[in-house]
Amino acid sequence: MDLFLSCKGCKSECPSNVDVAKLKAEFLQQYHESNGIPFRSRMIANFNKSSRLGSIAPGIYNFMVTNPATSTLIKRILGFAVKRSMPTLHKTSLEKWYHKRASTAPKSDRKVYLFCDEFTNFNDTEIGIKGILLLEKLGYEVIIPKHEESGRAWMSKGLLKAAKKIANRNVAALSKIITAETPLIGIEPSAILTFRDEYIDLAEDENFAAAKALSKNVFLIDEFIAREIEKGNIDKSLFTKEKRLIKLHGHCQQKALSSLAASVKILSLPENYSVESIPSGCCGMAGSFGFEKEHYDLSMKIGELVLLPAVRRQAEDVIIAAPGTSCRHQIKDGAQRKALHPVEVLYYALKQ
Repeated sequence: MDLFLSCKGCKSECPSNVDVAKLKAEFLQQYHESNGIPFRSRMIANFNKSSRLGSIAPGIYNFMVTNPATSTLIKRILGFAVKRSMPTLHKTSLEKWYHKRASTAPKSDRKVYLFCDEFTNFNDTEIGIKGILLLEKLGYEVIIPKHEESGRAWMSKGLLKAAKKIANRNVAALSKIITAETPLIGIEPSAILTFRDEYIDLAEDENFAAAKALSKNVFLIDEFIAREIEKGNIDKSLFTKEKRLIKLHGHCQQKALSSLAASVKILSLPENYSVESIPSGCCGMAGSFGFEKEHYDLSMKIGELVLLPAVRRQAEDVIIAAPGTSCRHQIKDGAQRKALHPVEVLYYALKQ
């Protein structure tokens, strides 16, 4: 199981649909109870807390994780591969940006709630901002409700008792406001899809019915926009008629619990945008797996199977799209290309 990525690919690609990621997480929980929790696992699980602390002085944090001397020291202490780049923090968090402009943000009868996951909040803030601005331009009012982190990092390291507390607090808080008319949408697949998957398993008996009901009104932002296109609520005349080619790499958990169809649909909204899916499996990053020193080489070999060579072959004017934060990081490190989230592609395609 040490070499199992927990990318969830097995849940959809295995003929028996065996979710080995859940088996591994449960095994690790039992193993940690008997043998203690490794330092690296604790640090990865506490990603949200460390990011929040770092966001007090993001410039200093970013210098420490990008400067060759200090970043090498940090990676060695954490047990990360020296060759792997570290994620940096945005100058502000999405939460801070949202609350700062709350009084001037446009209002609408069409309301959606945005799950501000820990990755979008601190690292991919620009994607979160563009996602909100895109939805507002399309006629929606975006509300970020009070909630906990997703718990994805805790689950990935098998710290399920801590993840269970997070899951139940989120279910209790959000099930009171999320409905079919006011759904919960998320930008990072690995975070928002916990509501459809692990949260149902982790829900206490008193929260189980609420967790099941909530899961039916939780969507990837790609799915939400695709549904609104089908309803005729989004007009393609808002977008450019420029001709562009997009190469799309799908996130493993999105493929396991949803599909790439929604991403393809929204990327095809501008009438002269052509979308082609890269026939890739897991990018090899799989959250923290690709950071860990003993897994780095395997991570890159997996990326080299299909994804990274396919990206390198593309001309500079071809847009590389990837919904997952880990996938975009792998593409940056392995192919030296910047991949965009689908909502970024749509935001840039808006007529000015």
